[in-house]
Amino acid sequence: MFAVSEQRRRKQRGLTLVELVVAFTILITLSAMALPMARYKVRREKERDLRYALREIRTAIDKYKDMAEQGQLGQMKLGSENYPETLEMLVEGVKVPGAQEKKIRFLRRLPRDPYTNSTEWGKRSVQDDPKSMSWGGQNVFDVFTKTMEKAPDGTAYSEWE
Repeated sequence: MFAVSEQRRRKQRGLTLVELVVAFTILITLSAMALPMARYKVRREKERDLRYALREIRTAIDKYKDMAEQGQLGQMKLGSENYPETLEMLVEGVKVPGAQEKKIRFLRRLPRDPYTNSTEWGKRSVQDDPKSMSWGGQNVFDVFTKTMEKAPDGTAYSEWE
């Protein structure tokens, strides 16, 4: 009697091939559904980071222009239209006239572009065409990402406001 119940237990141990196939099919189906959702989430995070970085740089450029127009940054270079000459000026700072060694900084550091993973941004000057992908070099009026990727709605990320 003891031998019969032990044999029965040995036969019932583990999973059958059918049970394994069903379990793996369910696992693969769930994985296949999760992968596009993970890609979507990564894309949304990059888009959010891009919007934040563009807003941060553009706000710094606007603050620079406002202070330059109010005369708080001293004599401005002719043809600059009171915009910074480079993005690095916003980080390094601008000496305030009349104050000893006082600099005004508009950015702590240049934000990273989440698509190119660098601090290199495309720039446009006031004199450039609004859709131009090259920089004239006179001043920095606007910035854009250098990626050629497109958003889900079909617009290029380099055209984002």
